[in-house]
Amino acid sequence: MSVRATVLYDAPGPRGRRNNLIFTVLTAVVTVAVLGWIGWTLGNNGQLEAAKWTPFLDSLTWRTYILPGLWGTLKSAFVSIILAMILGVILGLGRLSEVAPVRWVCGVIVEFFRAIPVLLLMIFAYQLFAIYRMVPPRELAFAAVVFGLTMYNGSVIAEILRSGIKSLPKGQTEAARALGMSHSQTMRTILLPQAIAAMLPALVAQMVIALKDSALGYQIGYVEVVRSGIQTASVNQNFLASLTVVAIIMILINWALTSLAQRIERQLRAGRARRNIVAKVPELPDQGLDTKDNVNVDWHDPDYVEIKNPGQ
Repeated sequence: MSVRATVLYDAPGPRGRRNNLIFTVLTAVVTVAVLGWIGWTLGNNGQLEAAKWTPFLDSLTWRTYILPGLWGTLKSAFVSIILAMILGVILGLGRLSEVAPVRWVCGVIVEFFRAIPVLLLMIFAYQLFAIYRMVPPRELAFAAVVFGLTMYNGSVIAEILRSGIKSLPKGQTEAARALGMSHSQTMRTILLPQAIAAMLPALVAQMVIALKDSALGYQIGYVEVVRSGIQTASVNQNFLASLTVVAIIMILINWALTSLAQRIERQLRAGRARRNIVAKVPELPDQGLDTKDNVNVDWHDPDYVEIKNPGQ
C-alpha cells in the first residue's frame, strides 16, 4: 500500500484511520443520544404539541406580529449599516490623514463611541431626541436605534479600515509617492480598493452584529422581530415555538447576508465588481495543471516523476 501525502499534512495510516472511525462513530452516537434526550424532555413537557405550533400556520399571526417586527429589524439594520459604512470610511481615512488635528479628532470619536455599549447609546439618543424634539414622535425609537447602531458600528468599521490599510505593504505607498501621486490619490486608487477586499469578512461580521443588535431597541419600545416573537409567545403561550421561529428567521437573514458578501468578495478579487457585484464569477476550465492547493504527491508510486525546471 502506498503512502499518500499532501502539502499540508501526512495521510493517516491504518491505525489513524481506525481511530478516526471510532471517534466518528462515538461522536455520532453521543449526538443522537443528546438530541433524543432533548426531544423526549420537550415532548414530556408538552412543547412539541401541535397546538404550540399551529398559530404560525395562521396568517393573522404573521400579519399582526412577525412581519411588522421583521420589517422593523430589516429597516433599522439596513439604514444603520449604510450609515455606518459611510461613517466608518470617513473616520478611518481621517485617522490616516496627514493633518494631525484631523487624526486626533477622528481618533477621539472612534475610541469614544467604540467604548460605549450600544444600548446606552440608544437610550441616550432616545432621551436627547425626545427632550429637544429633534425627530417626530412616531420615529423616535427608530432614530435612536439607528443612531446607536451607526455610531458604534461606524467606529468599529473605521478601525477595521485603518488596520486593513496599515497591513498592506509599505512599498505600494512608496511607489505611489515616487510616481508623484498625492496622499489622497494613493488612498483612493491604490490602498483603499485592496483594503476593502481584504477586510470584507470582518465587515460582514460587523453587519451581522448590527443586524442582531437591532433587537436591543426592544428596551426603548422599538418594534422588531424579537419583540414581536415575545409578544406572540405571550398571546399563544408558546415561548419555545415562537423563539424558535424567530431564531430561524434571523439565521436565514444572516445566511443571505453572508452569501451576498461572499459573492461580492469573489467579484472584487476577480476584478468584476464595477460591472455587476452579484453576478456569479465564471469558473475557469481545467488547464490540466496541478497547483500547490490541490496536488497529491505519492512518493512511492512507481509512475511518479519529479518535475524540474528546464536546464536542471
